[in-house]
Amino acid sequence: MFGQTKALCLSLAFAGAVSALGNAVVLNNCTFPVTIWSVGSEVSPGTTIKHGASYDEKFALDPKTGGRALKVARDADGLFSGQPQTVFAYSLKTPAIWYDMSDVFGDAFAGYKLVVGSADTACPSIVWPKGTPLAGSQVKTCGAEANVTLTLCAN
Repeated sequence: MFGQTKALCLSLAFAGAVSALGNAVVLNNCTFPVTIWSVGSEVSPGTTIKHGASYDEKFALDPKTGGRALKVARDADGLFSGQPQTVFAYSLKTPAIWYDMSDVFGDAFAGYKLVVGSADTACPSIVWPKGTPLAGSQVKTCGAEANVTLTLCAN
């Protein structure tokens, strides 16, 4: 009986921990649409978001790669045509989420401020004032229950 009670308590605790996971969010404050792909061991279909709209996904552990990357391009086929992309990547290792931002194939948002941040003040921000990568490591960590948002064309 004690073993069954212990197993039930552990199951409930795990279920509560899983439901408390935060989200990776991309908020488009730019005046132009952007397209986002969620990439891990598989690639999601592109999702185009217009000015003022957002994309979000619950933090998840990719079973093969361990992490996920939200790849953002200004062109609707940017992921497949080698266009500049900004990459908001994360890796879930409960109880923490590790995140960073990088560019590939150029700087898709040069001239526009980019910010990765959270309403949780314990989560460090990544700020690119001119939309281009800064020198040094940009990897940050936060509690996995927090929402972490990449804001494009931030104020």
